[in-house]
Amino acid sequence: MSQGSGEERTEKPTPKRLREAKEKGQVPRSRELNGTIVLVVSAIALMLMGSMLVEGLAAIMQAAFSIERGRIMDPATLVQQFGSVIGGAFWLLTPLMALLVVAAMVGPVSMGGFSFSTKAIAFKAEKLNPIKGLGRIFSAKGLMELLKTVAKFLLVAMVSAMLLWSLRMELLSLANESLVQALGHAGTLFVWAFLALSSVLILVAVIDVPFQIYQHTKQLKMTLKEIKDESKETEGRPEVKGKIRALQREMSQRRMMEDVPSADVVITNPTHYAVALRYEREGSGAPRVIAKGADHMALRIREVAKTHGIAIVSAPPLARALYATTELEQEIPAELYVAVAHILAYVYQLNAAREQGGAEPVAPEDLPVPDEYK
Repeated sequence: MSQGSGEERTEKPTPKRLREAKEKGQVPRSRELNGTIVLVVSAIALMLMGSMLVEGLAAIMQAAFSIERGRIMDPATLVQQFGSVIGGAFWLLTPLMALLVVAAMVGPVSMGGFSFSTKAIAFKAEKLNPIKGLGRIFSAKGLMELLKTVAKFLLVAMVSAMLLWSLRMELLSLANESLVQALGHAGTLFVWAFLALSSVLILVAVIDVPFQIYQHTKQLKMTLKEIKDESKETEGRPEVKGKIRALQREMSQRRMMEDVPSADVVITNPTHYAVALRYEREGSGAPRVIAKGADHMALRIREVAKTHGIAIVSAPPLARALYATTELEQEIPAELYVAVAHILAYVYQLNAAREQGGAEPVAPEDLPVPDEYK
């Protein structure tokens, strides 16, 4: 339930909610997956590197205890010997430790991705509250963790008993082997048993990972009101967005009307639509639509065109086709080239007749506008 509102958290968390949770360090984590990966990798590493580690440690111990009698009382010799032992052990165990560090990072990264948050490690006084601590212990999540721990213990205990029973004869036979052979044999049995027990925990991890993802998603679920509030904060309130769109339309129309005086012709419907075209003869492109409008806007375009002496040609099918298919500053479709060429030719003849005082040409009729554009 959401605090104070009484609404149920039934909606999936939004990307913004998930992003904010990750910034706070709230990502799905499975301790079972992490522990299982580390244990399995450790077992495999011991199988592959065990003999090398044993031989290396044996060599280090042999060198550590092989001190000449005359130097054993020299403090400087002891310090040097100690440093040599520590250095040798460090370089011997570094590959194994590095592998385990990588293994410890694979689990968290595979579930919730890489996440480092200073907020998660910051001091919070509420974490020291014993009442809240007891509440977490005796909560449903705490009960689930207890059941999971008990089930894991019982599973490991059962598999351990089965392993001991199946290996009983080999364990008893160690007494008949030499010390070196018995140690090697026991090490092999230990590594295989360790790998088997670690692999059993994969079953626990397979169950725990989906549960942790479900719990994480459930904790971040939102109410409808929270989603609406977030949408308002992210995208702005509807009335503000409407005002912005109105201002944008007004600015666009103002720029469009400023371009009308540079048009070559305005094609009309004759009253419902008006489309202003401009054709640059020096360029290689087709005529462009620099202004268009319907009803009141069409009237304004015609008035500006009349004021600046722009030719206005009534061609209803062509006007409707241009209005429906072409946006501002776009070239006209290729299918309308011929029809527009007739209009432009008429306009050029009309302008020439007006300049020279001759008879005005007849406006073109039955323009070749394809049926799908009418």
